[in-house]
Amino acid sequence: MQQPPRPSQASGPSVNGAGEISLTCCDEAATCRLAEDLAMVLAPGDCLCLVGDLGAGKSTLARALLRALADDDALEVPSPTFTLVQGYALRRFPVAHLDLYRLEDPQEADELGLDDMLETGAALVEWPERAPDHIPASRLVVRIAPAGEGDDARQVQLSWESGTWGGRIVRTLAIRALLAKAGFGLARRRYFQGDASPRRYEVITQEGRSAILMNADPAARPSSPPLRDGLSYAEIVHLPDTIDAVAAVCEALRARGLAAPALLAADLDAGLVLQEDLGRDGVLVDGRPDPQRYAAAMDVLADLHAAPPQEVLPLPAGIGGGESYRLPHFDMDAFLTEADLYPDWYLPAAGVEVTQALRAEFHALWRPLLAAAQARPQTWVLRDYHSPNLIWRGDRQGTDRIGIVDTQDTVIGPDAYDVASLAMDARVTVPRDLEAALVARYVARRQACDAGFDAAGFRHDYAVMAAQRATKILGVFVRLDRRDGKPQYLAHLPRVRDYLARALDDPALAPLRRWFAGVDEEMAALLAPGRN
Repeated sequence: MQQPPRPSQASGPSVNGAGEISLTCCDEAATCRLAEDLAMVLAPGDCLCLVGDLGAGKSTLARALLRALADDDALEVPSPTFTLVQGYALRRFPVAHLDLYRLEDPQEADELGLDDMLETGAALVEWPERAPDHIPASRLVVRIAPAGEGDDARQVQLSWESGTWGGRIVRTLAIRALLAKAGFGLARRRYFQGDASPRRYEVITQEGRSAILMNADPAARPSSPPLRDGLSYAEIVHLPDTIDAVAAVCEALRARGLAAPALLAADLDAGLVLQEDLGRDGVLVDGRPDPQRYAAAMDVLADLHAAPPQEVLPLPAGIGGGESYRLPHFDMDAFLTEADLYPDWYLPAAGVEVTQALRAEFHALWRPLLAAAQARPQTWVLRDYHSPNLIWRGDRQGTDRIGIVDTQDTVIGPDAYDVASLAMDARVTVPRDLEAALVARYVARRQACDAGFDAAGFRHDYAVMAAQRATKILGVFVRLDRRDGKPQYLAHLPRVRDYLARALDDPALAPLRRWFAGVDEEMAALLAPGRN
């Protein structure tokens, strides 16, 4: 049976300094899996040097690595021996494949433009010893040699002198070890597009089976300075700093008969979770909300909210340091801190000076509205219940047609929050008539289960939660641009402003409506009489 690459004795790897790791690849397939492991941690600015004699396997490793990065098993990967450089304009970042074997003078390497390539992409360099002084010192060196255990067996040594290679190599090999423990040791690994969070995802496939790996490296978590009373933003708004919530919430949802991914393996301390792959079909059709699929997703919320919320969730045995996970409450500080992203990020970007008086007025308007929503019965709030996190399973029945992912930020709070998250989906425009139909469907389903359901109170809370969420998201999307270098989220701002205007149509939010119209020209135009 084929085996994953086996680590052998080597000097201890250093996360941020020099180190090396040696591995034995028992056959060509194992060498290709090692290439995939390296591809999953390769990033723009990285230079990977392939060292070995003719026929050692450098081309095999380079070809497998490029195909993994391209997610294309049939990608044509010609040898750059004669062209010296072969470029690949891949979706995530460009990659250059260089072969320096034919260089007659090391100075010729300057003409290849390696430094320019590394400004935006990564590079694979074969025969780097032909121009050693022209290769970045932060390179990863991959030495390949026959291992003497078979025709295709290879001994591979990974070494580095500086940079973050140590931590990355150790982590990607730990992921391979976790996969092996779960019966996926021979699996193919492919990058899976994530969203705005620092978490990374991979699609894992082996022999017709697939799974999703969540990689939430604690070391890669962005630092969050204290915001108030010694607490960071994440702590105030109750974003978990571990991924216990991933396992606990998914298992709790499954226990309630909902389609959350099953846990296949986990190392919670390391921030690694392997889950069932629920599929790729979403609730959008041709980029637009599908009424049938959104209606099914709304039914899931109504059924979830009909049962009393469970606050303490058990952790699956043997995967974490504790036995349970306690859901935090969506309290006033959390709501206001989220809303503050609007004056903290959005208004300054719009050229508005935010004074203490303006912020105090902002808080004073929100407090009674939020307090009223918190005074009513509370339930589970998944917080990211919208199109990117919903899977359509059309071959199933009832609520099992909707798969739910990305639930780790779940809290206890108002039932209207997730309804607003879906009916005013920030990533896609939900027409007003569909929004109204979805909310009415939710109310009817709740009333069918509970004759005492307060429909009027819920609709008031819905307007408040929709306004609070839109306010927060406007700030989040500007922050993603200004702080995190992700300008693509700015394209959603007009839609979210329109959602905010819809929510502020509620008469009970009239004072807040006047505040927004007074501070933001874009909102003032949307809120003008007769505009909608």
